[in-house]
Amino acid sequence: MLNKFPLWKNSLILIAALFAFVYASPNYFPADAAIQLSGQSGSMIIDEDVLKKMEKTLENSEIGFFGGETDGQTAIVRIEDRDSQLRAKEVIQAEMGGDYVVALNLAPTTPNWLNSLGGKPMKLGLDLSGGVHFLLEVDLNSAIELQLEGTLNEIKAILREEKIRYRSFEIVDNQIVGKFRDEEQVQTARNIIRTNFVDIQSVNSPRQNQLLLTYVLNDTTISTIEDSAIKQNLTSLRNRVNELGVSEPIVSRQGKNRIVVELPGVQDTAEAKRIIGKTANLEFRLESKSRIGDRFNFRNEQAQSNALLEKNAVITGENVTDARASFDENGRPQVNITLDSKGGWQMGYATRDNIGRRLGVLFIEYKTKLEKSVSEKGDIELISVPYVEKILLVLQRFKRSLESSSESQDLTDKENHLSWLCC
Repeated sequence: MLNKFPLWKNSLILIAALFAFVYASPNYFPADAAIQLSGQSGSMIIDEDVLKKMEKTLENSEIGFFGGETDGQTAIVRIEDRDSQLRAKEVIQAEMGGDYVVALNLAPTTPNWLNSLGGKPMKLGLDLSGGVHFLLEVDLNSAIELQLEGTLNEIKAILREEKIRYRSFEIVDNQIVGKFRDEEQVQTARNIIRTNFVDIQSVNSPRQNQLLLTYVLNDTTISTIEDSAIKQNLTSLRNRVNELGVSEPIVSRQGKNRIVVELPGVQDTAEAKRIIGKTANLEFRLESKSRIGDRFNFRNEQAQSNALLEKNAVITGENVTDARASFDENGRPQVNITLDSKGGWQMGYATRDNIGRRLGVLFIEYKTKLEKSVSEKGDIELISVPYVEKILLVLQRFKRSLESSSESQDLTDKENHLSWLCC
């Protein structure tokens, strides 16, 4: 059959076919099994010496490898036999110690000239490349209960300040319920609450014969709390997934209160679950004036240093209801934290007479590890043992002015907002 199409159409078809072939060709270069190593903190440098130590460890363990490379932040070594990848990870982790994160990975083999043209292999889902799928549920009810408790304490504080007497104020079925002795107190309290609290709304009480005020969080506030809780968990999970060194992970929201985590190519499911399931806590401690206390290392703007902190914490992470990154008036990064009423009172009381004294913020990270234990019958059992994996310290001089008793009372009665500079 003769080709009766004009030359330009034939040329266009050939060019399109050529482009399709070029950009489909990366799929013919399967990824190599690899071991990736990175530091526990972003400031650690992964240089050629670290890479050589990895290769020496694999050589001593008689594990075939090739194609080692480093970019200063991570090092990657390709493993010849995919079945040896898990063993390679174990021996490297044992040799390098806890200061490094060792992860299973897949190293691309696409030629550089294809990469320069933007050619990349298709992303394979878990059904083709294998991996781990987690479906996590965020406890939104706890976040709402925490907000209700904070609002309840603020209502009590402002009513005491205005000398409005009430019989009781408590949370019942996610509602703030206040009981009063007479109608005048009810009307006065209603006006004060309406003026000072925009995040709650009044609802009719089913028991009209009692002198009650009933409030619930409005829809806008509930939506804000839920979105904030999801966003915080998404950020935390993405940071934890980065420790695994997985290429092209998926961390996304599903529905109202669920988060999906997909880790393509991950073979060590126990390690993935351990890192994603780790917990952390915050402690705020004043710097010790005596020689009694706990000493912690931290890094300031100049060099490595240490500080002696009091053994008792002023507040903990349980008192922090919100945290947001921002910048101070000089353009330096800082973290704005919101405390509940109890935390605000404790912080105000502790710092009232300590202006200029330094306050340490401890970030304590907990992980779990598996240990082998031999039972009385001689059976080997695997035990999950929690341990402190990382302690970070930010030390900042407390500069908030508390020179008047009225400002100190504001810290007690109101939801407290503090700004913290990032060192």
